[in-house]
Amino acid sequence: MTATVPLAAIGPTGLDEDAARAAIYGLLAHLFYAPPSAELLAQLQEQAAASGSLLEASWNALAASARELDAATVASEYDALFGGVGKPEVYLFGSHYLAGFLNEKPLVRLRDDLSALGLARDPAMPETEDHIAYLCEVMRLLITGPDAAVANLARQSAFFAAHIQPWAGDLCDAIAAQPAARFYARAADFTRDFFQVEAQGFDMLA
Repeated sequence: MTATVPLAAIGPTGLDEDAARAAIYGLLAHLFYAPPSAELLAQLQEQAAASGSLLEASWNALAASARELDAATVASEYDALFGGVGKPEVYLFGSHYLAGFLNEKPLVRLRDDLSALGLARDPAMPETEDHIAYLCEVMRLLITGPDAAVANLARQSAFFAAHIQPWAGDLCDAIAAQPAARFYARAADFTRDFFQVEAQGFDMLA
């Protein structure tokens, strides 16, 4: 999973808009697939949002949380929320929110759409394709990929509307509602704000 801190996503920098969006998706993929390393937390601490940015408040809160908590504490929080033996406190899979169960019809539809894009799950990845980290990584590829027939705004908009937008808000709410969520409550707030910005941008294409 990519672990790039979204320097341009929180304020004007040298990166263009697509590079900034791809960086955020890469960061979210990393944060939800595994707890951040000490190095990544240090990078998050150093970045402040530009005044007036749509992501200013939630990004700065996430950065503040990265300053307050060390990597071991965040890793324990990740395990408490998303890991453990048996049922986790919070599911990271779209089928749970869309169908009420894992490995249901939403996953079948997702696999069909991934196949149409020429994408498939890495056999080394144990999680199913409807894991939020996997979906964020797909969005990053749809932004940065070399094939314009696949990596374009129309494909991004369709994939986002079908496989992320319908349930990502419920995921963020579920995380924020957990008493154990500190760093990840802030990550959920930032994720929600970023996806709202994405949805607004895609709506302008319609």
